[in-house]
Amino acid sequence: MSFTLAILGRPNVGKSTLFNRLAGRKLALVDDTPGVTRDRRVHPARLYDLKFDVIDTAGFEDAAAGTLQARMRAQTEIAIAEADIVLFVVDAKAGLMPDDRTFADIVRKSGKPVVLAANKAEARGADGGVVDAWELGLGEPVPISAEHGQGLPDLRDAVVEALGEERALGRDEDEQETGDSLPLVGEDIADPDAEPAYDDTKPMRIAVIGRPNAGKSTLINALIGEERLLTGPEAGITRDSISVEWEWRGRALKLFDTAGMRRKARVQEKLEKLSVADGLRAIRFAEVVIVVLDATIPFEKQDLQLADLIIREGRAAVIAFNKWDLIDEPQQALADLREQTTRLLPQVRGIRAVPVSGQTGRGLDRLMEAVVEAHRVWNTRISTGRLNRWLEGVLAHHPPPAVAGRRLKIKYMTQVKTRPPGFVLSCTRPDDVPQSYIRYLVNGLRDDFDMPGVPIRMSVHASENPFAGRARKRR
Repeated sequence: MSFTLAILGRPNVGKSTLFNRLAGRKLALVDDTPGVTRDRRVHPARLYDLKFDVIDTAGFEDAAAGTLQARMRAQTEIAIAEADIVLFVVDAKAGLMPDDRTFADIVRKSGKPVVLAANKAEARGADGGVVDAWELGLGEPVPISAEHGQGLPDLRDAVVEALGEERALGRDEDEQETGDSLPLVGEDIADPDAEPAYDDTKPMRIAVIGRPNAGKSTLINALIGEERLLTGPEAGITRDSISVEWEWRGRALKLFDTAGMRRKARVQEKLEKLSVADGLRAIRFAEVVIVVLDATIPFEKQDLQLADLIIREGRAAVIAFNKWDLIDEPQQALADLREQTTRLLPQVRGIRAVPVSGQTGRGLDRLMEAVVEAHRVWNTRISTGRLNRWLEGVLAHHPPPAVAGRRLKIKYMTQVKTRPPGFVLSCTRPDDVPQSYIRYLVNGLRDDFDMPGVPIRMSVHASENPFAGRARKRR
């Protein structure tokens, strides 16, 4: 059986760097600024032959009740409770600090097995910090360098000794390799005549994005029914993209909470740039993206730019009008917002928009139903036969316009991929087909095959000439 290891320590001792080293991927944001990590993050990890789950935590800080630092500390205490073993990290380069002693006492009182790691041991003069770490009373410190990967064999041995060989070296029967095995996006269609039924049991990845203070973390906490993510009145609390595994009506889901994204011109600090880049990466890994808008100030320029980014990336999108409990006339407000949605986002006509409240829990089931429906449409496959019967009727009713006095001849249409749906139109002179006519065909596909609210890709190709390349024979 595997185990869970929580990495603890005061701010800026290198916890996130060590987390990335154990996870084998650069998942957590790393910067010289103290207190970068705020939420706890869990990921499968590996240390030589040990396979386990590792938890990255916020730096332990003494703070008054009700402050952001106090809420961060509460998240770290939850991580201690969830862990089977604690890896307490100190900075060997800086030496022991008063907070190290305070939090070592907290870790000791938890009763969990503890491994003491003295990080940054490669630095000149760090030997004194390693020796000082004995004062904490947590056993022999293991000198390591998370940045350079030094000392990891000794760390592995210390973990095995603290947990016991049977627990540390055990294996789960259904053990999986670290990392995502699911494809990013896109799925080519091998059989153009196949229309498989939608599988509503497959796992789904959902990213939640929006401007700062739109209520993204609060919404996710309401969905999963626990205070998993750090929330508060302060804007910009979330920095890392945190993934949360959850089940809804028996279906496995992975939710990605992201940092609030401001206009590019306002993003100046390096740390915020890293946070935004992490959020954009979450969008690329997601299948469905929930765009959280503050219902009291919806559809600012940044909201539209985020929606346009999702469409260009080819993801299915759902709009959540959050903070609905603050709206005075909900019926009129909903009608106005849906009219604005149709007018401002014509490229995804029919996109689903749901009023919700992360504070009261209103509309959460309807939001998830909209997400599942958007995912179904995103995976839609239409057989070539149905497409061409439909195309025949469209051409009879509204043929393509003549260009330079010559008619365009459209021969057939086929779907070549899903996630998002992608179609190829075969015709003569593909470069001359007006974009207005392609939009007409795309909107017709949306209406007649029930594909609202997702990006639809349409490419136009020239039909192949079977006699091309053959020289004419002379008699």
